[in-house]
Amino acid sequence: MLLSGSFTSESYIVNHGYSLIPKDFSVNAYKTIFENPQRIVNSYAVTIFITVVGTVISLFLTAMTAYVLQRKDFPWRNKISYFIYFTTLFSGGLTPWYMLMMKFGMKNNLAALIIPHLFSVFNILIVRNYLNGIPHEISESAKVDGANDFLIFIKLIIPLSKPVLATIALFTGLLIWNEWYNCMLFISDQKLYTLQYYLYNMLNNAAAMKELVSGTSVDLSSGAELPAESAKLAMAIIATGPILLLYPFIQKYFVKGIVIGAVKG
Repeated sequence: MLLSGSFTSESYIVNHGYSLIPKDFSVNAYKTIFENPQRIVNSYAVTIFITVVGTVISLFLTAMTAYVLQRKDFPWRNKISYFIYFTTLFSGGLTPWYMLMMKFGMKNNLAALIIPHLFSVFNILIVRNYLNGIPHEISESAKVDGANDFLIFIKLIIPLSKPVLATIALFTGLLIWNEWYNCMLFISDQKLYTLQYYLYNMLNNAAAMKELVSGTSVDLSSGAELPAESAKLAMAIIATGPILLLYPFIQKYFVKGIVIGAVKG
């Protein structure tokens, strides 16, 4: 219905609603969105960059933190765990966080769109619980052979944790891909707009223009159509398309993770 509605004329949607098959075919929604293709391409590039970089760094930090917290021989394990879990109960609030980010020069800085998503207590818990199922004897045997903790983590733990890491990568990637709130707070340079925030602004502008025109004597049926409703659907297709194409390549890790979790012994 999203795909069909994005190719339906605005007047038909307003008068007759949505349908599974386009009744009045129109590409006005896509013409409006791609009226300035350079901005769309630029916002896509920004979103892809922060998604790839943010997901890779977040995944590495999350896996390292979870690995340390599940090691029973780590002396500060309980104290650090308490410090991390405490953040799920209390927060400093939006104003102190915003002031801190600005103090570190995050205005019009892509780091402002990446750093807030690097750590997630929920993801750390998931990875830690998964790592608890990996026999400790594997690490001990590697230590006997002369491997240090970091080498054990890179060569043994990460390869054995591909299913859960793929799951966390999808969670984190989706979160960063849909980033618009931090962009609204810290980014004023249009060249650094994420795809979601760019589409969000475009949708607001279209709605504002439609509201303005509705108070005048302009006849929208005469060709001056402002595709507000159909543009919403077209934007959803544009925003979710790459994720839909990526999911089949990650799906096998979900299946493998389910199988591993179901087998005991």
